[in-house]
Amino acid sequence: MNDNIAIIGAGNSGLTMAAYLSLNGHKVRLWNRSENTIESLQKTRIIKYSGIINGEVKINLVSNDIKKVISNAKWIFITTPADSHYEIAHLLAPIIEDKSIIVLSPGRTFGILEIESILKEHNKNNIVAETQTIIFTCRKESSNTVNLLEIKNNVLLATLRIEDTKKVLNELPVCIRANFLPANSFFETSLGNVGMILHVAPLLLNTGWVENEETEFKYYYNGITPTIAHFLEKLDNERLEVAKKLNIKVYSLIEWFDNTYNVKAKTIYDCINQVNSYRIIDAPKTLNHRYVYEDISTGLVPLASLGTKLGLDMKLSNLIIDLATELLDYDFRKNGRDISKYDLTKYLNI
Repeated sequence: MNDNIAIIGAGNSGLTMAAYLSLNGHKVRLWNRSENTIESLQKTRIIKYSGIINGEVKINLVSNDIKKVISNAKWIFITTPADSHYEIAHLLAPIIEDKSIIVLSPGRTFGILEIESILKEHNKNNIVAETQTIIFTCRKESSNTVNLLEIKNNVLLATLRIEDTKKVLNELPVCIRANFLPANSFFETSLGNVGMILHVAPLLLNTGWVENEETEFKYYYNGITPTIAHFLEKLDNERLEVAKKLNIKVYSLIEWFDNTYNVKAKTIYDCINQVNSYRIIDAPKTLNHRYVYEDISTGLVPLASLGTKLGLDMKLSNLIIDLATELLDYDFRKNGRDISKYDLTKYLNI
């Protein structure tokens, strides 16, 4: 119970993780690059939480000094959007201690390879794990306040080596250990990335409402209509085809809703409308949001690239990438996660 834990990122997931682990008796330090984001929290170190639990808790340290935060840490949970993994890995690699275990929460698609490759450049051999998704359905309401809506079940976790996966799961903080399941390989967590299906297309297809300053709407309940949900089912099929081509078992999005939220339905639309915690989640007010930049750059881009390499027609994935590229004048393929840098044949015969 005395493990030192470093949380990287003070956003929705990071702030919630810091509060929850502290509440369960762990020594938690929280890092955020921007001091403005954590300025008030630094003074009190108190995080207030509401939702399925209510109260407040004091954490050990809040700082933008990453060396101080990760010093003597057994666990380093990286909770930032995955498109910052590259930058954060370069900050960590020169200073990380041998005993520290990194958990990407989540890794999105092949985040584990990105982090591992940078650590190797610095001759570091730390265990790196990635999760399929974050375990919390949560929202940050202010710099020191979070709303914990739900704790997910059966979240897959993987490392590059099955023996390391077992070690991580056996040693994770007890309060979150039961929420994770071991994946057979990181391909299951990376191709199990459902964020790239749920986040990007609905936001882009609601651009007019997102940018309308007079309109507010609930992202899942209002923004994902039956037609958009049906499109997501077809987009999800492309993800499943990539996994099938590699002989990797991943859950469909409908199966994921069942495993994660105990929702049983035959369509994505009906699944979404049975998740009570989705009822209060507001839509972003801009396209300059992690639902676009993170989930395309570290989701759809590597997925489409791998699918194309395998000879699949990734028509819908490429359609969404192209639409975002034109709407935002940003080259997502050029700036996205480049899987050609990684030797996937070490792990699968592609």
